[in-house]
Amino acid sequence: MNEKTFILETIHPGALYGPESPLLPLLKEAFPQLKIFARGEQLKVQGPPEVIDRFEEKLDSLVSLYEKRHHLSKESITAILRGAVQPTGEDIPEPENILVFGNNGRIIKARTVNQELLVKSYDENDLIFAEGPAGTGKTYTAIALAVRAWKNKEIRKIILTRPAVEAGEQLGFLPGDMKEKLDPYLQPLYDALRDMIPGKKLESLMEEGTVQIAPLAYMRGRTLDNACVILDEAQNTSLSQLKMFLTRMGKNAKFIITGDTSQIDLVRKSDSGLARCMDLLVNIKGIAFVRFDSGDIIRHPLVKKIVAAFNNLPASGSTSSTAESAAKSAKSAAAKTAAAKSPKTAAAESAADTTSSSSQ
Repeated sequence: MNEKTFILETIHPGALYGPESPLLPLLKEAFPQLKIFARGEQLKVQGPPEVIDRFEEKLDSLVSLYEKRHHLSKESITAILRGAVQPTGEDIPEPENILVFGNNGRIIKARTVNQELLVKSYDENDLIFAEGPAGTGKTYTAIALAVRAWKNKEIRKIILTRPAVEAGEQLGFLPGDMKEKLDPYLQPLYDALRDMIPGKKLESLMEEGTVQIAPLAYMRGRTLDNACVILDEAQNTSLSQLKMFLTRMGKNAKFIITGDTSQIDLVRKSDSGLARCMDLLVNIKGIAFVRFDSGDIIRHPLVKKIVAAFNNLPASGSTSSTAESAAKSAKSAAAKTAAAKSPKTAAAESAADTTSSSSQ
């Protein structure tokens, strides 16, 4: 009787043989000739060598599927153990239009018309501006696209950045080292990544530099090759900062800029360069503009109503030139968005707008 120990570093023990996981019982049922012992990240098996070899093949397939979906359902485990699919689980049907599988098998995909347009724009362009109100999934969808590209080996690095600007508050001195001082500004990016990559794997990717999260100021002087780079909260950057960031683009790079021109946190709102930058680049081939609106809001239902209420107020401290620039940029981006949509979608939205106007 032979014995072999398998160390499963990429799978959390709870997913292997936790109280809600069917994996261990199904493995024991499929291989009655083996004695299987589970402890921590280790699986120890005892039995005939040829049976252990078959067990190892099936276990490799299950690990590959878990690394892809971050979840193992009873159906997928059974399909692999019965030999109904290829060793990597490739024949298990994928849900339509999926971007990535998040933790616990959560399906992450575009959920609104403009999120779908962002996905399409990413596939066809190297630089994308996604502008619109809070809660529309701009940054989340952008990060999902970056994770998908990395998993598909289209890029080698994911780089996320945002300006370290306080949202209308003066926080003063922050304790800790540089990372601890800056992490609060970058927390939304960490949150999105943790939804899509298991915690232990994400820590490893960050340690080796595959995933990088840094303030915008740290981008100066770099050339970003083979990477998907996302600039979040771009409304809080100046035109010169945006120029610095955009000129970091290297070979085989994808850049996504997200922002909301209605939520500028700079002391002088006229310093925001996002609207002016979009105006400058609007006619350049290879650059796409996606204009999100209140119809794309997917947070709590009240968020949509709150955004609508605040849209009726002029931004405090804004200048007329800034407002005109933002409006002009929104109009040009919206026109480009409409042109990219299918005729059927555009006609449906036009009819909805007519109905809304007549009811007011």
